[in-house]
Amino acid sequence: DVQLLESGGGSVQPGESLRLSCTASGFAFNLSWMYWVRQALGKGLELVGKIDNGYGNTYYADSVAGRFTISRDNAKSTVYLQMNQLKPEDTGVYYCVRGRSYYSDSADFDSRGQGTQVTVSS
Repeated sequence: DVQLLESGGGSVQPGESLRLSCTASGFAFNLSWMYWVRQALGKGLELVGKIDNGYGNTYYADSVAGRFTISRDNAKSTVYLQMNQLKPEDTGVYYCVRGRSYYSDSADFDSRGQGTQVTVSS
């Protein structure tokens, strides 16, 4: 079974940093694009960023570009989200998501795990 386990969330003040991790199992992680998405209370899923399966190319939403960095360690089947200069509007539940099929840039939002809560507040 596909499993994605997110961790690393917490409560921080504006301007601080957090590093989220997502450990995957049950599929060929090294062949899959991986995505980070978030959901604020009462709102829908928002794509934060993504990383391809091969070259480590990344893409970020405008709202986080320059502050967030996605990386992956295929040997550990883990994808990371380094979040710097956090803002209150970054508050939400963060999920990692895998690609719908290998080598494909198409997120399978149903694959997300239980998520990890990030709260940014002074």
